[in-house]
Amino acid sequence: MIFGLLKQHRRRRLRAQPFPKDWLGTIERNAPFFQRLSVNDQTELLGHIQVFLAEKRFEGCGDLGLTDEICLTIAAQACLLLLHRKTDYFPRLLTILVYPSTYMVEEKRHLEGPVWEEGRTARLGETGRQLGALVLAWDAAKSGATDPSDGKNVVLHEFAHQLDFENDAADGAPALATRGQQLSWSEVMRTEFASLRAADETGIPTLLDTYGANNPAEFFAVSTEAFFERPCALRGRHPKLYAELQRYFRQDPAEYSAERKHRR
Repeated sequence: MIFGLLKQHRRRRLRAQPFPKDWLGTIERNAPFFQRLSVNDQTELLGHIQVFLAEKRFEGCGDLGLTDEICLTIAAQACLLLLHRKTDYFPRLLTILVYPSTYMVEEKRHLEGPVWEEGRTARLGETGRQLGALVLAWDAAKSGATDPSDGKNVVLHEFAHQLDFENDAADGAPALATRGQQLSWSEVMRTEFASLRAADETGIPTLLDTYGANNPAEFFAVSTEAFFERPCALRGRHPKLYAELQRYFRQDPAEYSAERKHRR
């Protein structure tokens, strides 16, 4: 109880601190979405970034030297997921490991039946419910922020997984407030996931990345990418999915999306 109150007080103090001007300049350069947010949302986001940077540990990997630019660019994207919602700032996450670019990992891949294949595979990011860590390739994290409407954003994808973990599962269903919300989410996500799997199997072009057809957890992460990066298209083609994500995130990215600018 006392620890919780102290944590809330410390976070309020961090959010209220003046935001360094050089940090703000970095965010404006590297995260174009920031300047399309309302003034209130900009203020809220900067406050969340201050808490995030104070509570999470960044480590450079593969000879990458950490800079304020790296930490701020990642934090700005991650904290976009927290606007307008009561948040505990990705409580399972302690450390963010950043590689300069695509990194290699050893992986076992299931082929069929009892047959598995071992080998090295390239990755841009990963996280896990029991890891306490999140891994990112810096060049992908930066390009995802710089091009805010290409539908790809590894930071949003991996931090969506962290939101998924908040209810002690990795099942594509984050913590939802009411039973009614849980039922609505389950119905819509099950239908949309099945549609994506069918499209993947038949080769039909899709707005959503077919990587999301792997399992419900990846579907939520891929849907989160599309929600923030291609909201106008997602709302038009998948209105029920968009509505569920809008209720959960308490945002309407179509109002500040780069898509609107590109269509004019």
